[in-house]
Amino acid sequence: MHTKHSDYLSRILLSRVYDVACETPLENAVSLSRRLGNTVFLKREDLQPVFSFKIRGAYNKMAKLSPDELSRGVIAASAGNHAQGVALSAKRLNCEATIVMPVTTPQIKVNAVRRLGGQVVLSGESFSDAWKHTQELIRQTGAVFIPPFEDPDVIAGQGTIGMEILRQHPDPIHAVFVPIGGGGLAAGVAAYIKLLRPDIRVIGVEPVDSDAMRRSIEAGYPVEMKDVGLFADGVAVKQVGEETFAICRDMLDEIICVGTDAICGAVKDVFEDTRIVAEPAGALSLAGLKAYVAEKKIRDAHLVAIVSGANMNFDRLSYVVDRSEIGAEREALLAVTIPEEIGSFRHFIAALGNRNITELCTRSVDPVEARVLLGIKIQGRNDVVEVLADLKEKGFTAFDLSDNELAKLHIRHLVGGNAPNVHHERILRFAFPERPGALLNFIDAMRTEFSISLFQYRYHGADFGRVLVGFDVSEEQESAFEDFLVRVDAMGYSHIDETDNPAYKLFISWHKA
Repeated sequence: MHTKHSDYLSRILLSRVYDVACETPLENAVSLSRRLGNTVFLKREDLQPVFSFKIRGAYNKMAKLSPDELSRGVIAASAGNHAQGVALSAKRLNCEATIVMPVTTPQIKVNAVRRLGGQVVLSGESFSDAWKHTQELIRQTGAVFIPPFEDPDVIAGQGTIGMEILRQHPDPIHAVFVPIGGGGLAAGVAAYIKLLRPDIRVIGVEPVDSDAMRRSIEAGYPVEMKDVGLFADGVAVKQVGEETFAICRDMLDEIICVGTDAICGAVKDVFEDTRIVAEPAGALSLAGLKAYVAEKKIRDAHLVAIVSGANMNFDRLSYVVDRSEIGAEREALLAVTIPEEIGSFRHFIAALGNRNITELCTRSVDPVEARVLLGIKIQGRNDVVEVLADLKEKGFTAFDLSDNELAKLHIRHLVGGNAPNVHHERILRFAFPERPGALLNFIDAMRTEFSISLFQYRYHGADFGRVLVGFDVSEEQESAFEDFLVRVDAMGYSHIDETDNPAYKLFISWHKA
């Protein structure tokens, strides 16, 4: 039987979370607020002892167990933040905790649970496998199961976040954005806020490939997804709970779905205002906030996003960085066709004016046309339209690849390959001080009669820009080419000759040694 929605007000007010959890600050995201034209507040749940809000619900549930139940120990199935919340709560309550985790769980999370005193049992390849083993252990040991979301006390514990938000910001709030996995956080926050301040919109946010709650509300009952996206692993739930579904269905104003790039962009936004790296699920609500502002044209409103956690796997950072600029609409990826003739490449770079170039790749594959993969800094999607129009006016064919998954995931790293029409290639690596206009200055400094057969540049945020350049140099031009290298070195553009590098010969050179 479901708990009455109205009962959650007293449940939340009487929750025992502050024995172990802390009241987290509601911080103004100054830079993001200025950029969005609204006042954006971040509810900093990343500052909890386990770097996630999950400690609230886990402890509230466990603190209400009887001495007999605590003596039997507790058990949970989790690959992430709930596991750490249960382990820390058990340590505080002086009871044993067993956490069943898939064997694929990153070692950093396994170590975190063990460090908090939890006994880790690795079982199965997926969460479903781990859950089945958990049920077997419950039957064998009699341990008390601590659910991750489908429990009134867990929901009430998470709802204390809503209580804090209203206390910390008594002035008008247009909307509060909440990430949704199983729905415990969204249900708790929505129940408290809508019962006391129904004028405030509470908006759930899900990844486009893990939208179990949105699908359930549309269907009218909790549906089970066959597969879910794993990038935002903290909300990768195939089926929401019946209790959380009922509350979210009745209390949420709407649900917004966002893609991976938008989440990565939000991770960067959180970092720029707080200097912390939110996990993908932790930045999910901010990605939804930004999508809402763009779609509804909201201005001068007070908006709150819950940063739900910061347990980011280090090996995921490179992917987030790679996608964050496009996701934040600060970078565009374009395909441009230019004439394959000496001087056209310089003309193309000059046509871009003072725009900051983040990536530039080309490979000689056709005697008539050259295709260039171009990354540029932008202030928003309207900039892309302007750039495409400028290039068209100057005689170049270009189109936008910013939403092309193949281009972003693979092609941008594969531009190159063999060039059978290039017979006398020299490959050199150059370095130059990284500053606005430096790339065009570098190309101007080369001013050479040699055909450029390959060009690869990517902005990495370092002090020096690094470029890989291929020149088609005939035997008759060898002496002139050596003079050219001396001249370029004297101008401060040091180089390393990679023509004999085995990596080049194996993967780029058409003419094998």
